[in-house]
Amino acid sequence: MLKKIEKVYKKYEEELMKLNTYIYENPELGRREVKAAGAHIKVLEENGFTVEKEVLGIDTAFTASYISEKQGPKIAFLAEYDALPEIGHGCGHNILGSASTGAGIILKELVDELGGEVYVYGTPAEETDGAKVDMAKAGLFNHLDIAMAAHPTGEQHIESGTSQAMEAIRFEYHGKTAHAAGMPHEGINALDGVLTLFNSINALRQQVKDGDRVHGIISKGGKAANIIPDYAAADFYVRSDTKKNLKDLSKRVKNCAKGAALATGTEVEVSNYEYSFEDLVTNKKLSEVYSKNLKKQGVEVIGRGTGTGSTDMGDVSYCCPVIHPYFPISKGKLIGHSVEFAAATQSDEAQKGMKEAVMAMVLTGAEVIQNSELLNEIKSEFESIEK
Repeated sequence: MLKKIEKVYKKYEEELMKLNTYIYENPELGRREVKAAGAHIKVLEENGFTVEKEVLGIDTAFTASYISEKQGPKIAFLAEYDALPEIGHGCGHNILGSASTGAGIILKELVDELGGEVYVYGTPAEETDGAKVDMAKAGLFNHLDIAMAAHPTGEQHIESGTSQAMEAIRFEYHGKTAHAAGMPHEGINALDGVLTLFNSINALRQQVKDGDRVHGIISKGGKAANIIPDYAAADFYVRSDTKKNLKDLSKRVKNCAKGAALATGTEVEVSNYEYSFEDLVTNKKLSEVYSKNLKKQGVEVIGRGTGTGSTDMGDVSYCCPVIHPYFPISKGKLIGHSVEFAAATQSDEAQKGMKEAVMAMVLTGAEVIQNSELLNEIKSEFESIEK
């Protein structure tokens, strides 16, 4: 099977690298990825997939499917393709999406013989308002037997780990303008509310769990130094290891905001400015199979999965068994969300890492199709997670 899949991969390798490069050279922000989504759709349609566009009314979301005549498991690969402001593809979604589409095309060539159904989901805006959240709420992943995506990183392959549940919270403080020198006593300083919020959160950090994260910016701080601002705002990400723990931490952070308003005489509005994400629950059995299939290709070092950062892949992991491993695009360490990371997606090392990840995903999909006992173990583990 390994030799068979490698032969099929060579058939598509140049096309996949062209897809990777095209999206790298045409970076688009989340939910505006018109060129990227169109490029994926073109490749998938040319290779026998039926594509539904503008899924759930999202202009750049799609689902592609290939259903063989022989019944079998439903295997999905999730493609991302949004870029970052100014940096471009500093998170490597250009190569992530190419790997997922590549895995779908290659597995599609096997399922007429093996049986089963292959899906590729085009999932916009992972960096902000992740479309996987909408898709998960709509039940679009519930029928799947497994779902996979492999993310680029530096240095080495990393097994699928966890991610943090995350809430994106905006705090807007309202006060009253006044001349800052002439009549400051007539004003109510909204910026004081924001600064007090930051100080309160800084004090809170000593009493949070290891690994919890609360980080933010002042997005609005006033218009002129001689005017007491009547409006100021701050955007925060609050993260914890599980959605249950996140709920508690978010409540404490919001209490800091209320206290800051009380202390400064301001009023505060609390809202979500981006989608919130669930924590990622890796299916360990599925992850073991993927790692085994990397080793079959001669990969000797596979790092332990980490639990920092957040992704809308977490929402998918509560709908069906999921893995989200990492593959190397350089021989050294890379800093995520950087122009250097984006450039590395075009390297020879990236081409090698993508090939290994694609082949491991396809081998894993094929193994799940062929081994009903394995699939039952994967499903049993999924059913045991606390939802």
